[in-house]
Formats: sequence, C-alpha cells, structure tokens
Amino acid sequence: MSKKIKPNLSMPQIINMSMGFLGIQMAFGLQNGNASRILANLGADVHELSWFWLVAPFTGLIVQPIIGHMGDNTWSPLGRRKPYFLIGAILCAIGLVLLPNAATVTHMFAANALLLAVIFLAMMDASVNIAMEPFRALVGDMLPKHQGTLGFSIQTILIGIGAVVGSYVPSLLTKLGVSNEAPEGFVGDNVIYSFYVGAGLLIITILYTIITTKEYSPKEFAEFDDGKEVVEEKSKFRDIFKDFANIPTQMKKLGIVQFFSWFALFTMWVFTTSALATHHFGLSPEDTHSKAFNNAGDLTGELFGMYNLWAIPFAFLLTPIAKWIGKKQTHALALACGGLGLISMYFIKDVNHLWMSMIGLGFAWASILAMPYAMLIEVIPQRKMGVYMGIFNFFIVIPQIINGLFGGPIVSNIFGNQAMDYVVVGGVCMLIGAIVTMIFIKSEDETPQEIEEEIQQVHF
Repeated sequence: MSKKIKPNLSMPQIINMSMGFLGIQMAFGLQNGNASRILANLGADVHELSWFWLVAPFTGLIVQPIIGHMGDNTWSPLGRRKPYFLIGAILCAIGLVLLPNAATVTHMFAANALLLAVIFLAMMDASVNIAMEPFRALVGDMLPKHQGTLGFSIQTILIGIGAVVGSYVPSLLTKLGVSNEAPEGFVGDNVIYSFYVGAGLLIITILYTIITTKEYSPKEFAEFDDGKEVVEEKSKFRDIFKDFANIPTQMKKLGIVQFFSWFALFTMWVFTTSALATHHFGLSPEDTHSKAFNNAGDLTGELFGMYNLWAIPFAFLLTPIAKWIGKKQTHALALACGGLGLISMYFIKDVNHLWMSMIGLGFAWASILAMPYAMLIEVIPQRKMGVYMGIFNFFIVIPQIINGLFGGPIVSNIFGNQAMDYVVVGGVCMLIGAIVTMIFIKSEDETPQEIEEEIQQVHF
C-alpha cells in the first residue's frame, strides 16, 4: 500500500494550532521581565539572583523529555499532545497567581517569602514546560517537513505578541495609576495584577487551540510516508536513555549553537534589571526597594517587550531570507545581530535610546525560536518527535544551569556587582554562536519550490 503525503495546512489552521503559545509566552514574558524584580523585592541580593533562576532550567531538564516521551505514546480522545497543553496551562495559571503574592501567603502560613517565591517559580516553570514542549512536537506531527520553517515562524509571531503583552502590562498599569511600589518585602500591585491578566489569557488561548485543532489519529499517522513506525510499538520509559544516546549528529551540532545562544539569553533575563539600575540609573547594587529600582524594573519589561515586538516582523522574514542565503546563514546572521545588540547596551547611555539594542535581539529571538527547530525536524523520526524535542531542550537548559551557578559569583567577584559587564559577556557568547553556526552546521535546505510554497503562505 502506498504511503500518503502529509497534507499542507492552511495559514488559519497553523495559527489555530499555535495560538496557545501566545498565552504561554505571555506567562514566560511576565516571568522573564519580573522574576528578578520580585525576588529582589523579597530580599534576594544581585549575586543570588542567578541561583534562584536555576529552578527554571532544572525543571525543563527533567520535565521536557518525560513529557515528550509520554506525548509520543499518548493516544487519548482529546488527542496526542492536547492533554498536556491543558494540564500545563492550569498549573501555570495557578503559579502566576501565587508567585507575586508570595509575601501575602507567607503571612498566612508563617513561611519564608523568598523560599515560597522560589517554589512558586519552580511550579510555573514545570507547568510551562509541560505545556510548551508538546507545541513544538505538534508542528512536527501536523505539518509536512517543507512547512516546518513556516510553522515555527508562525509560533514565533504568536510568541512575540504574547511576550509583548506580558512585558508591557506592568509598566502600562503603572501609567494608568496602579502603584509599582510596595512595603519592603512585598511586590507592587502593578506586577500582581499583570500576573492575573497573564493567567486568564493563558487559559483562554490554550482552550482555543484545544477546541480548534484536531490531531491526527494513530491510523492516519501510519498512512503517512514519514510516520510508518508511529504505532508499531509503544516505547518504554527507559528508552529515553537509548534515544539520548542515538541523537543525530546534526542535533548535536545544533546543540552547541543552542548552548551559546541560551547562555546569552539567560544572562539578559536575569541581570538586565540590576544592570540598568547600576549602569544607567546610578544606583548601588544593594538598592532594591527604591522607586528608581522599580522604574528600572518597569524599563526592563518595556525593553523585553520591544525585542519581542521586533521579533514579529523578523519572523515573517525568516522564510524568504532562508531562501536567499540558506537556513544556517540566516540563523548565524540573526545571532550576530543579537550579540551586537546586547553589547551595545553598555555603550548607549541614554535609556531612551536602548530600544535600538532591541532590534538586533528581536532578530536573534525570532530565529532562535524557529530556525534550529526547522533544521532539527529534517533529521529526527516522526515517531520520536516529542522525545527528541524534549532532549533537544537539554541544550537550552544546561547553559542556563551553568550560567546560574557561576553568573552571580562572576558578577559579584569579577565585575564588582556591575551586572552590565556580564550582559556584554552574554553578547559575546551570542557572537560565538553565530560563528559556530557557520562552521559546524550543515543545512539540509528545502528545494526552491518548497520554500516558494512557504513564502506564498506567509502573506496572509
């Protein structure tokens, strides 16, 4: 019996299946822009921030391969990946409500506010990973490989929209009169209410994807030419270790690029608020409760919103740029722009001009969210899509763990608590990622006809 070719999906279908990522990234944007600020408000020192952020990569390291493996072997009435969307969204929404209210919960249960915040942060991260990994795998499940770049680009656009909303809400609420100040040991109302908004939108967007998207059944997968083994035999949990030992060479090389890319991103997320406070606002590293420090926190959220905003148009450009110069060249160019963007933050003294740094970071972020995955699905089997996407996450979380362990002491002992110097180190790492991409990655590019089909679909 001849095998069927997986059909192309329309633009509305791809948007529907990726809409939940908008809500996930709003939660992620709120966390990235405000977690360091919340922890500092609750008493964490600058050199401790990266240690507290370790809960994020550690939970990703554990959760994503497990969820990927379970998704590969789940066939429920709700679907293959959708049960995990729903579970992750509910738990993450609870975490969003609890994290900024850690001090209030502390007074109710006589606990340590900072410890509770870290626990709630871990809960959020685990939940985001439960929901996020299946969305990556869903692109591989539902789209033919020549639509992979398009699928991940659409996800990037929706990620950008969600992150922009999440990043800007705290400063918008401040401008609307909601206080960004709070008594020592508490978090400002603008942050608390922003997290409530994020929790609501997360649930709504996940439910939208669940309702509007129908996953392929096991029988349909078996009929596709690249899904011949998907229902032959359910793999055992211990097979995760076998899969890790057998990862494709291209995936290993992409992992090196991911290491430098995500080391840089983690540096930016953790230290930007402190960097702005000391380098641009002239505050001492210990000043974490003043209005000026919270203004630096608001500015961090705005800047993070800007790079996500710039990522949206760049996501539309990824496919045509990849046609002109190739996938790996596109990714290398984007990483180089991102590295220069981070480094430029040191030299731009006027905070009103820092938006220019975010242009390069927007290009890099758009590519990081799309191009490595578009190159990855070319070399991994359909029946292992989930587990390999989860294993690929190792190359994202390991650099964050290393950075989390050593970043704080480096800022404290080498850079004299001047976090902006370490942000520059992050920029250099992203430049190294660009060089590694050009030297080591072999891009199995699509045929001109396949890319042309994607370009035509990008234009609504």
